[in-house]
Amino acid sequence: MRNLKIKRILQNTIALIAGFFIGGTVNMMLIKFSGSIVPLPKEIDPSNMLSLKENMHLFKPINYTMPFLAHALGTLTGAYIAAKIALTHKLEFALAIGILFLIGGIIMSLTLPAPLWFDLTDLLLAYIPMALLAYRFANLRLSKQN
Repeated sequence: MRNLKIKRILQNTIALIAGFFIGGTVNMMLIKFSGSIVPLPKEIDPSNMLSLKENMHLFKPINYTMPFLAHALGTLTGAYIAAKIALTHKLEFALAIGILFLIGGIIMSLTLPAPLWFDLTDLLLAYIPMALLAYRFANLRLSKQN
């Protein structure tokens, strides 16, 4: 009985850590390669926060597509992993990932001068809704067709 409880705690902890790191990796990889998908204005070095801060006014609406997708898909992936690995409280673990990523999104919205429409869209759609969707995906039961 005690070993089962320890196993459950350990696996749930691994779920949270794996979800956070895998989701963060997806987010960072999408951000890293986003310039090759949606070119940034030439003056911007996306790896330099000062360059981003000083040149955000050069962004067009299309330039916000990849950051939004990175945040949404990073959260979706991380929450899915957490919900799949967790033995108990799968929804809570998926939401924990969503909340962790939301905190990061809030920090970024306070750090970078993005337009209000982007900040609202990002904060309202890329985190908690994606965590809930990931939980749903993680718990889908595929019916067998005979």
